Formats: sequence, structure tokens, C-alpha cells
Amino acid sequence: MARVRKVEIGNFRAIRSLEWFPGPGINCLIGPGDSGKSTILDAIDLCLGARRTLSFCDDDFHRLDTTQTIRIAVTLGELDANLRSLDRYGLFLRGFHPQTGQFEDEPSRDLETVLTLELTVATDLEPQWRLVSDRAEAQESTRSLAWADRVRLAPTRIGQSGDHNLSWRRGSVLNRVSDERANASAVIAQAARDARKAFGDGAREQLSQALSATKQTADRLGVPVGAEVQALLDAHSVSFNGGTISLHDQTGVPLRGLGLGSVRLLVAGLQRHVAGDAPMILIDELEHGLEPHRVIRLLGELGAKEAAPAIQAFASTHSPVAVRELAASQLFVVRQVGERHHVYWLGSVGDVQGTIRTFPDALLAKSVLVCEGASEVGLMRGIDLSRQTANLPSLMAMGTALVDGGGDRCFERARQFQAMGYRTALVRDSDIVVHAEVEAAFRASGGSVFSWTAGNALEDELFGSLDPASLVRMIDLAIELREEGTVDAHIRTASGNLRDLATVRGVTTFGVASSEDRALLGRASRLSRGWYKNLTAMEMVGRDIVGPSFNLATPAFQSTINSIIHWCASA
Repeated sequence: MARVRKVEIGNFRAIRSLEWFPGPGINCLIGPGDSGKSTILDAIDLCLGARRTLSFCDDDFHRLDTTQTIRIAVTLGELDANLRSLDRYGLFLRGFHPQTGQFEDEPSRDLETVLTLELTVATDLEPQWRLVSDRAEAQESTRSLAWADRVRLAPTRIGQSGDHNLSWRRGSVLNRVSDERANASAVIAQAARDARKAFGDGAREQLSQALSATKQTADRLGVPVGAEVQALLDAHSVSFNGGTISLHDQTGVPLRGLGLGSVRLLVAGLQRHVAGDAPMILIDELEHGLEPHRVIRLLGELGAKEAAPAIQAFASTHSPVAVRELAASQLFVVRQVGERHHVYWLGSVGDVQGTIRTFPDALLAKSVLVCEGASEVGLMRGIDLSRQTANLPSLMAMGTALVDGGGDRCFERARQFQAMGYRTALVRDSDIVVHAEVEAAFRASGGSVFSWTAGNALEDELFGSLDPASLVRMIDLAIELREEGTVDAHIRTASGNLRDLATVRGVTTFGVASSEDRALLGRASRLSRGWYKNLTAMEMVGRDIVGPSFNLATPAFQSTINSIIHWCASA
């Protein structure tokens, strides 16, 4: 059955212009909120859905510009014999280059035969569907897909509610499970007749006064009602349609009463059952209503781990669980660049699967700030928490994800995010010289690099930049985390037994910490497992010490931190 090969969108809602070549299996759209993911799914649904009429309004036009026609075109490949019929669609069949994405107006053995269905909406708000090809355009010939083919091609849409697909309504997946149809009208009509008599026997006593008054009035006015007026059920007051028949559980409770996640799982499973006839499914925010383990189950039902999935699924997600479970070849990042939207296929980037699995949440952000290690991540998180207490915008609200670069691998990790289309920056120490060409290549590709004062690791920078009162709090925190004896031993070792904790602390308390003592504390704090060498400890440093006294730090340190925050805010 047909598969979508290309999607083109113009002047539709948030999207001015977009071209996308989806894959044959799961196509999961990721990226920050308001990037256009739902608009893409809606566009596919509107173009391919089996609807005789659609209502559009001015809001559907990009930036409310109704002078620019909405255009949605979906190209279908893997056509069955019916869709390849020369008698029906011969004038509209074209050849498609899967590698280049280009079309030729004449199909050939070396090209895939495709059809392109186009939906346009002009200023009159009337939707028009038609098949398109240069050959048909030249002959001024127009037609659309036959209605029967539209019904077969229409994707199943799983939205916020799955009720529609759990009854035999028009477009329901249940109508595709088999050709069986139940005739409910005759059965329910007879049941209504039986109920009419049973109800009338009881109503004669319950409504006796009203019935008597009606009889007397009718007789007085000469209205022929017979010997008796009865209160009976009217069989014609109940309307019957496909929705009258729906799925129920063993106790008779309608399945629409299931939780949202259960309904979504069930509908996805039914869609897989009918994949041979209706192989497309659309799911916006696939994690909605599902626990993590059931998100994984849903992805499995959609064919996430299959080499040749039976279903072509179009989905969006904000779930790190879903991102982690999917392969790079199943993930597409939606980005707006200038006036155009782009969909980046992560399968084309290279070996990024390890990064995706390790940092799935970062793929859902606008910007990625790669920190050399966990200490830098903790410091930035702590500073961010301090900013929030002062009612300043947080880095998270700016759409920035913090990523542990893994020390020596930080540039490699940063370049991987950059290759996946993410706005990326790096925060690194300056105590180890990096290869100049590596940093230059990263910057040349649009990356930003923030580093501490030359020769400094993070601890050196902190002890060299903070005011004396903050240094005392740093020492107190080190004692709290590592015990006084350990801190004293580290200071003795780092100074060659020339200084100890009491001496350094005493001098610092009086606000006269020398540059030598600051350097000594920086070296001592990195010995053994370090005083703050984990995310939690450095987060405490950033939140409780650096943040509150930030304005007292050296200008160089303030400049570096402010530059990082400015970069995050510029997304």
C-alpha cells in the first residue's frame, strides 16, 4: 500500500515553506515547542484524509495573509495496481528519484512511480484537491483521487481522544478490520417496541393525572384519541447510525471509558492489524496519557525495532523516553531558519546514536550548552536556580539544555549536536590546551566557546574570582562535604606542608586572601576525589555561594558567566 515520499507545505499556519522526505517506517518529529511539528501532522491529515468538506478560516493562513494560497502537497510511492492504473491516473503518474528527491514527468524503470495529491485553499476559503503533474498541467487536465481510493489511503489519526475509533463510525479503524457490518436498526427498533409496551403499563399509574386530564380535554374539544390516552415510548425518537455500535468490555462498560493511554495503545494495535490496507497513522504527542513503559510498548507496536515496519507512522513527541528508544534514522528535528522550516533527518548525521541515548532531553531543546564535565553542569544549574529566586529568566525557560561533555570528549560531543542541527555552545576549562584546529572548526560551523581564565580549571577560576566572604563559605561547604581532616590534609599536600586549613581560613576570614592562597585552594580542592567534583556539590556552590555574591566577583568572571547567559537568551 502507498507510502508518503515527500511532503510540501506552503503558507499554512506556522509554516511559510517546508519540504520533507519522510522515511518508510516511524517518522518522529522532535524539537522545541511551537516549532511546527503539529502543523506538519495536520497538513498530512488534511491532504490525505477522507473528507468531502473542510472548514478553513483566516487563522489557517501563515501570518493571516489570505492573499497567499495555502498549498499542501503529499507525494505517494509504493503504489498498488489500482493507483498505478493508466486508465485512471496515467496522466498524473510521475517518476521519483529517492536519492535526490527530484521528479521526472515520465515514469521509468529506474525511478519509483508516484502520485502527488495537492490541497489548495485560496482567499475564498474553499479547499480544492487535485492530482498534479507537468504533463497534466500542459494539457489543462485536472482530477483528484477517486473517493474509494481516498478512503483507502486516509491515515488513522490518534488525537486527544480515541472514542471515534472505538465505534463503527465513518473513518473508524474498526471499519477496516473486516468487511463485516452489523444492521442495528431492525434489532433496536424491535427492542423499542417491546420497551414501549412495558413502559406504558407502568406509566399508566405514574402519570394517571396527566393522562386523565389529556383525555378529558381531548373529549371536550372533539379531538379523536380513542378510549384511552397512553404514555408510550416513541420508537422514532431514537436515531440509529454507525456510532450506535461501539466496543464494550466483558461487564458491558464502553471501552471509551478506558484511560487515554489505553485507548491510544488499542487503536495503534488495531491500525497495525489492518496495515495491509491502511498503512498510515498520525499521532501527535505520542506519549500523552502513557507511562514510560507503555510509551515503549506503543513504539514497538508501531514497528520501532523492525527492519521493515508494516506501518508508516507520523508522530511528534516531547518525551525523552520516546527519543531514547528510537533510532537516529527514525528521528527528525524540526527547525525554523529564517522564513523556511527545515526537517533534519538524524539518520544522515553519522554515528550519533550514543549521544541520543545518553542525552535524549537535549534533543527537545532550542539550544544545547555542552559543559566540559559534571562540575560545569552543576555550577550553571546552581547559578540558574539563584537567578530564579531573583525573578530573572531561567536558562530552562530560554530553551537551553545542559549536557555533560565527558571531559576530553566535550568538543566531539558538541560537534555531534551541531551536526544534528542544534544551536550549540561549549563551556570548557583552560588548564589543558586543546587542539586549535578542533576549536576553530567548531567555531567556523557556528559554535560558541566559553572558557575560564587562561590556565584555570573551574575550581581555580572560582577561588580566584570570588570575594573573600564567599571563599570562607566555599571552605565551609568543603568541610561539610568532605570533613575537616580531609580538607586540611589536601591543603597541606598542595602547599608542601607550608600551609594548613586553620592558617588559610584565618587569613581569608579577615578578607586578605592573597593570590597565592587562592591558587593553593584551587589546587587543593581538586585533589583525590575533589571537594566539589560532582553535579550536586557544584550546584550548591552555584546556588548558595556564586549566585548571591555574583556582583562581588571579578569582572572577568562576571563577563564569562554573563556571556553564557546572553548566548542562551539569544536563541
